Amino acid sequence: MSTRIAFLKGHGTENDFVIIPDPENTVALPQAAVAALCDRRAGIGGDGLLHVVRSAAHPEARSMAAEAEWFMDYRNGDGSIAEMCGNGVRVFARYLQRAGHVAEGDIAVATRAGVKSVHIAKEGDITVAMGKARLPEGNVTVSVGERSWPARNVNMGNPHAVAFVEDLDHAGNLYAAPPFTPASAYPDGVNVEFVVDRGFHHVALRVHERGSGETRSCGTGACAVAVAAARRDGADPAVTGVPATYTVDVPGGRLVITERTDGEIEMTGPAAIVAEGEIDTGWLENATP
Repeated sequence: MSTRIAFLKGHGTENDFVIIPDPENTVALPQAAVAALCDRRAGIGGDGLLHVVRSAAHPEARSMAAEAEWFMDYRNGDGSIAEMCGNGVRVFARYLQRAGHVAEGDIAVATRAGVKSVHIAKEGDITVAMGKARLPEGNVTVSVGERSWPARNVNMGNPHAVAFVEDLDHAGNLYAAPPFTPASAYPDGVNVEFVVDRGFHHVALRVHERGSGETRSCGTGACAVAVAAARRDGADPAVTGVPATYTVDVPGGRLVITERTDGEIEMTGPAAIVAEGEIDTGWLENATP
């Protein structure tokens, strides 16, 4: 391994990421190293890490290489592996564009939740085809302190519990994962969204992301919220025959989510690269036990 590792820093609606370009999958990134890089005081800082690898070079993505040249090997801020990150895909695409690997228009990105179609618009926003939501059956409850709410179980390739509340302050500080029942609903943990209405097909959320704590935005969470809101509002596109579009305000900005009549969900929002530099591998080795 070289004594320096290139990195960039980017964000999508202030959901921020350390980006490690590694086309041939030669950089070792154990959980402790990722957590050190994402540490906001002792490291670079980020809600997660985007490991940029050619699909053909990664054992988890080789089967997708014919469809997508690039694999988003996504890690949560604590270093754990995650299936998917909606804001992360947009930032990943922005990096590929900046690096000259792709141009404006349609591209494909491999993720642990499958291949995602991405459109880089000329005017700057990026749209990601997020796939279809799954709505597991069964009642779920989430709690904060003495308050509790029924939550909609929505799976966007990763698990979400969506609770509609009267005030976003009721979500508390979201440092720790809000308790939920039954435990069997989310054996590997869950992303929890607390949602309030702002207007017609317009909602706002706060989110605790599994493995990261409260973040400024969550792309898959915004999609889950739009799906849950459409079902609550009687606007299920499969029933009405009309696509449902929701504006979703997150602490870091705004996303627009559309669920089509075939169930496919599209997420549109900004993505920016804000810095680049090099990591001293000696520091990284000393920062990890």
